[in-house]
Amino acid sequence: MNKPLITFASALMLASSPALAETHSIEPGEGAQERLQEALILAEPGDTVQLAAGRYTLTDGLSLDADNVTLRGAGMDETVLDFTSQAGAGEGLLVTSDNVTLRDFGMENPKGDGVKSKGADNIVYYRVRVAWTNGPDSGNGAYAIYPVESTGVLIDGVQVSGASDAGIYVGQSRDITVRNSIAEANVAGIEIENSRNALVENNFATRNTGGILVFDLPGLPVMGGGNVVIRGNIVAANDEPNFAPPGNIVGSVRRGTGVLIMANDGVLVAGNNLSDNPTADIMVIGYPLSYDDERYNPYARNVVVGRNFHARSGRDPQLPMADQLVAGFGGALPPVLWDGLSQDEASALRGVSGTSAWTLNLSQPGDEPGSTMPGPVMLSEPVGEFDTGSVGAPAELESRLAG
Repeated sequence: MNKPLITFASALMLASSPALAETHSIEPGEGAQERLQEALILAEPGDTVQLAAGRYTLTDGLSLDADNVTLRGAGMDETVLDFTSQAGAGEGLLVTSDNVTLRDFGMENPKGDGVKSKGADNIVYYRVRVAWTNGPDSGNGAYAIYPVESTGVLIDGVQVSGASDAGIYVGQSRDITVRNSIAEANVAGIEIENSRNALVENNFATRNTGGILVFDLPGLPVMGGGNVVIRGNIVAANDEPNFAPPGNIVGSVRRGTGVLIMANDGVLVAGNNLSDNPTADIMVIGYPLSYDDERYNPYARNVVVGRNFHARSGRDPQLPMADQLVAGFGGALPPVLWDGLSQDEASALRGVSGTSAWTLNLSQPGDEPGSTMPGPVMLSEPVGEFDTGSVGAPAELESRLAG
């Protein structure tokens, strides 16, 4: 009898075949902490850690450091990781490996951040819920969903609430998509910081202090954020008083800010529904604090405001001399406010014809609005099309959303 010939190539294919991947099934109940962490430690590339429906009472944070692993529950409301009794102050889950998929589970009341992934390239967050059930509180963790220092980030269908900094935060990363998600009752609903090539679309940001923030800050390992597209979002009724801990940069965000762009280069805001934001729908500002970083440019540059829907915003601005400002504008501030600070005024802010924008005419960073006389800005039309084709997560990450 002839024996089948197994070539090196076919052996390699067999070794990497999904058929050899293992599913580690975890049930809630006694010892869930140890059993779940053990599964995350033992997981090999291609494996799935499957969480059954139920509430998992956890007393410590979890960690995952294996590439190409899926952590999957039965649904964001069916599988709940409950960290109310967490002893330490760390994150609920820390991921430090590549090609990880996190999907279909909820997390409540972590003492620190919710899910943090650091240096984790090509990571997918899909239908993950992170909430602090006591509502807005400065003692809550800073970030709910927190990928940092990554290339390739896809965040789709998540729900976040109660974060004392940002519900969805992507920092020092590139090639990012945040979409179809709900950010409610955080200081910042969605924040893109020191990151490039980010697409923020079809999200709902409401009851936050600020809805969507795009920042570039000094003194971080990764600098030069920009090339960000904000489109198709509903950013409405962001009226939560700021509850960030003292000293936090988002502590300066005014209650009632829809979209805030600070010191970034190349941001498009178009096709959004912006309404009922008490201070302003869109604010474009420079970095207001002193800094010691020669790499840093504190001015907003090449911000393009396209056609957006605006309604009932700017009626209760959290600005000095608010009453006089509102009266001067006939009852509400204009939809677009710029602080007036620029490296090159011609390229700081552009907009399509008919965009109502005013400058606060600040003379230097750190000046308080209301210290000078605001005036209208005649926005120049964008030159050419904004390059939207270069933004967003790698297309190959889409395949992980199936099933």
